[in-house]
Amino acid sequence: MIEEQQTEYAYKDDLIHNYINLIIHEALKMQPSENYQQHNNGLSRLTSVFLELLERQFPVETTDRPLQLKTAQDYANNLNVHVNYLNRAVKEVTGKPTTSHISERIITEAKALLQHTNWNIADIAYALGFDYPTYFNNYFKRITGTNPKALRAMEV
Repeated sequence: MIEEQQTEYAYKDDLIHNYINLIIHEALKMQPSENYQQHNNGLSRLTSVFLELLERQFPVETTDRPLQLKTAQDYANNLNVHVNYLNRAVKEVTGKPTTSHISERIITEAKALLQHTNWNIADIAYALGFDYPTYFNNYFKRITGTNPKALRAMEV
C-alpha cells in the first residue's frame, strides 16, 4: 500500500481503500463464526445434524437425482439412531415433529419449483421423491389446501 501511495496513479486512494477492505474481510473470515452453536446436550446436537442433513438435499436442480431421504426413518438410518430417538430429540428441541420439518421443506421446494421452473408437475413429483404424480398432488393439496397446477396458475 505504501508503494501504491507513492505512485502517480489517479485512483490510488480508491485502490488503497479496496486493499484495506480486502484485509478486513480476510480477517473476518479467520474469526470463528458467531453462528457457531455449542450444543448443551446430545438431543440438541442430533437435531442440528438432522436439520443440516435435511437442508443439504435442497435445492433440487435436476429431475435426474430425486431426493434420497424422504422419511424420518431414512434420516434416522442415515444418522445411525433409532427413529423414535430422532423424533423425540427433534420434537423436544424444536417443538415440531420430524415429519413436520420434512414436509415443510418438501412443500417449500415444491412451491419454488412450480414458480421458477418450467418442469411439468410429474417431473417435480419424481424429483421430490414421489413414486407417482398423483401421490404428490394429494400430498401437496393436503398440506397447502390447493393443488400444484392451481398454485402454478396463481403465481403466473
